[in-house]
Amino acid sequence: MQETAYAKINLALHVRSRREDGYHELETLFAFVDRGDTLLAKRAEQDQLQVVGEFGGALDDPFGNIVMQALGSLPRPDGLAITLEKSLPVAAGLGGGSADAGALFRLVERAQGLPDDWRQRAAKLGADVPACVESVTCVGRGTGTDLEPIDSDLTGTPVLLVNPRVPLATGPVFKAWDDKDRGPMPEGTAREIAEAGRNDLRDPAISQCPVIAEVLAALGKSEAWKVEMSGSGATCFALFNDVEARDAAARAMPSDWWQMAGLLR
Repeated sequence: MQETAYAKINLALHVRSRREDGYHELETLFAFVDRGDTLLAKRAEQDQLQVVGEFGGALDDPFGNIVMQALGSLPRPDGLAITLEKSLPVAAGLGGGSADAGALFRLVERAQGLPDDWRQRAAKLGADVPACVESVTCVGRGTGTDLEPIDSDLTGTPVLLVNPRVPLATGPVFKAWDDKDRGPMPEGTAREIAEAGRNDLRDPAISQCPVIAEVLAALGKSEAWKVEMSGSGATCFALFNDVEARDAAARAMPSDWWQMAGLLR
């Protein structure tokens, strides 16, 4: 069996407050690109994980990998041998690990179905994991695990992801947030939310990783109608009205930056 771990982006990310449990109250619009990591699975006597690909070297502890944690969270009669081809950069604001876990849930669902409480099991692995299991445009509230469906008028939108090849941990970015509530996420269609929304973690992330500002500036010179940072960074994205404009922007990016071009699901 094969499954794609679709790259997650936040078309808007409004941080409303800091919670007593150390997490934050969020309002976000999740969207997913039609490309990402790849998981290959076959039945085995016991669970196994092999990580390959461009960014596979960043995940050198298979037992600490979220894919193995996801395997352990789901009851199954047989083991699964997983080969994870890591094409998405690590600690990049793309939900890479969460996307991998989401793809693993879909593999198990295909093989035997998921338990009724799969959402709770997914949430224990990470705040983005429940959204990544379904990998469709949706609104996330609370810590990001309270999901609301939204009809997407952005499906098929050309998107370009760009990362300066600098990993950026989520914790320090949230810690650098200034505790100012800048207002709720707007209402409307997915495109209207994307156009009017913001990412409240952009400035905190730039304070930790200044090159993000350079990536945003480079994308801002393109014909994109939306340019923003995803999640807690450092990956930025640009949305376009046509593939030709997206591909022209991709050619203009510095060759030492990572990039991935695709379409929104």
